[in-house]
Amino acid sequence: GCDKQFFNASVQYSNMDLLVDYINKHSDEFGVTVQYATVGDYFQAIYSRNLTWEIRDSRDFLPYSTEPFQAWTGFYTSRSTLKGIARRASSLLSAGESFFTQYVQKHPSGSVCKCKALKQLQSLRWAVSEVQHHDGITGTESPKVTDMYLNNLMSGMFNVKNLMASIIFDMSTAKKNGEVYSSVYPKDSEVHSCHTLLPFETKKSLAQNIDGELNYMTSMSRICVIERCIALCVNVQVQSSVESQSTYDLYILVAISGLSYRKYSVKPLDGEQSTFIGRSIKYNRRDVTRANQQSRQLFPVVNNCYQVLFDPNTNLMHSITERETNQTVQLTQEFLEYHVNGDTEKGPISDNYLFAPNASAVQVSKAVGLEVVSGKLVTEIRQFFYSNVTSQDYKYAVYTRMYTVPEGYDGKLLCHRIEQEYSVGPLELNREAILRTSTNLNTKQLLYTDNNGYQMQKRPFKAYVNNTVARNYYPMVQTAYIEDDTTRLMLLAERAHGVSSQGNGQVEVMLHRRLWNNLEWDVSNNLTLNDSSVVRPVIWLILGTKAATNVLYRTSGLALEHRPVVMFGALPADKPKQPRQLQQNSVQDSSVTVPPNLHLQTLSIPGWKYSSSHAEQLRSIHMGKQKQGDPDFSRVLLRIRHLYEVGEDPVMSQPVMVDLKSLLKGLGSLMTVEERSLTGTWDVNTLKQWKWRTAQYPSKGFFNSTKASENFLVTVHPKEIRTFFVYFQSQ
Repeated sequence: GCDKQFFNASVQYSNMDLLVDYINKHSDEFGVTVQYATVGDYFQAIYSRNLTWEIRDSRDFLPYSTEPFQAWTGFYTSRSTLKGIARRASSLLSAGESFFTQYVQKHPSGSVCKCKALKQLQSLRWAVSEVQHHDGITGTESPKVTDMYLNNLMSGMFNVKNLMASIIFDMSTAKKNGEVYSSVYPKDSEVHSCHTLLPFETKKSLAQNIDGELNYMTSMSRICVIERCIALCVNVQVQSSVESQSTYDLYILVAISGLSYRKYSVKPLDGEQSTFIGRSIKYNRRDVTRANQQSRQLFPVVNNCYQVLFDPNTNLMHSITERETNQTVQLTQEFLEYHVNGDTEKGPISDNYLFAPNASAVQVSKAVGLEVVSGKLVTEIRQFFYSNVTSQDYKYAVYTRMYTVPEGYDGKLLCHRIEQEYSVGPLELNREAILRTSTNLNTKQLLYTDNNGYQMQKRPFKAYVNNTVARNYYPMVQTAYIEDDTTRLMLLAERAHGVSSQGNGQVEVMLHRRLWNNLEWDVSNNLTLNDSSVVRPVIWLILGTKAATNVLYRTSGLALEHRPVVMFGALPADKPKQPRQLQQNSVQDSSVTVPPNLHLQTLSIPGWKYSSSHAEQLRSIHMGKQKQGDPDFSRVLLRIRHLYEVGEDPVMSQPVMVDLKSLLKGLGSLMTVEERSLTGTWDVNTLKQWKWRTAQYPSKGFFNSTKASENFLVTVHPKEIRTFFVYFQSQ
């Protein structure tokens, strides 16, 4: 790998120059010449060989195995906390980029310094890019390098939050010495008791109209949340918090248009006013090893989409019924641990990279506690897993939430997801923790997972002579599912995990790892993953027919990844608008919404000076004319992605025609559109894409990319990403 050999590039090139010169001077003897080459040079050489290529049916090369007991499937889960923060940071960057772009276009004379704003965005751009290193987000670095990544991510997130706060202040004509209280994680934010209004704003970075919920801790049980533009209380629920007896969980239902924001105020109630408080029922802890299966009396938890049955004899989930089709799936969940070896003298070891279990996973809890908190917006089922009936502390917990959406809201996505948050750890040494979900679906051990969060891959179970368990693990970047002929169970995750199907109707997700071994390489580089943290990953479950889940899961995945950004602060007490004035809100006027099978992936102001002609840009660099000038704030980078694959859904998989001028009218009058290559580097009109010879398509040649028409209409085909530079009329 030579991963760490290139800190000093000039030394490397000086040494390679000597080798290149020597080989080329003896080319007759060696039969070869050597030159420095770009990736383009490499592919040109391959293309000119005129070979016929095999098609792999969209299959990737995973999992990697370097030896019979060295399956590189552990890094899918290593350093789960870093994986989660990296995903959150990427989402926040998207929100910050779009918010700044909207601000520059709608408020060109605003008081926020654009150059400083660009530097704040660049700090998070750098951190998010840096952690994508193959020894970064994979969790295969030493603890001090992990800390560096985390510090850079947190610093960049802080900078972008500050930028967004500055924009809010300027757009709200707030006092410049006002304060904004913000937190990277919603769970870390607390609404404190106050005698005046505590305003907060929620910003949506997703260009789709999706209603959702916010969840925060508060010290008040009697509370009102007011949407400031209509001066009305919105739907909220307060319930006892599992974190502390002195705090409450506050749930708020919000409806926000694409790429827009809303203002809310929190105020304590007095007099006879009251807030709906969730009702809690606690069940006795149950010994799951002695459960009486004969006297089973199940109890239901129901919303408009699902009925989930729980077994009071075990306090475990029993089944889920999808109410529209009345299809019931037997479904149970349990935590297990794989025990692994830490001594190289005794056999294969697990480490940051490798997963090598000693045997099948073993059950970790013999007793389960249960509490059900019922409310008008959400019902939360809290399960606590103990090593035995008398244990004082639990090591595992599941918080399952089912949402009930009042009339007047589009609750399709909220209703159709069963949200689960897990608490796992701290683990004992050389343990790998999984959540196994077992169903009565006849899946034939066939699993589907996404590749790079982009394309679904079929993962059939394969029997091997050695290390079968580990070699049937695959990465779930966000999505995995199992299915039979009629029904599909989907899992959507807010961070990457390893996932496998070790039995018919089963899917297991690796949630956490804690390892130590005496392998010399691991010890010398501190790569033993002695991670004693507690992790809190979130997974959404969606159950239904294949057709129904096809429609739901793409948009649900976006909603999970791009949750609203919430900013607390002391804002001026604006005079509340009357309800009839709501549609005149400038925030709504600048909203950007795409069809449900598209995703507005990028809306940003890159800032870099760059010629639209890539050849001219290269000449400037080669001639030393590339200078660090003032940033360019006139160019906006736009990417639109089709969410669906060909044939995945009869409606959603159709090409979509988009009128860019209409789509972006909330930002200003669109004047010019340049279609670019994916990176923005090339004008697509100058590109000739290679057509490769295969057995199915024996001819080869070139074809030109499609381009935006002069009337700003573009067509986006399944799984296509189209990239543009767009320019607006100066204001």
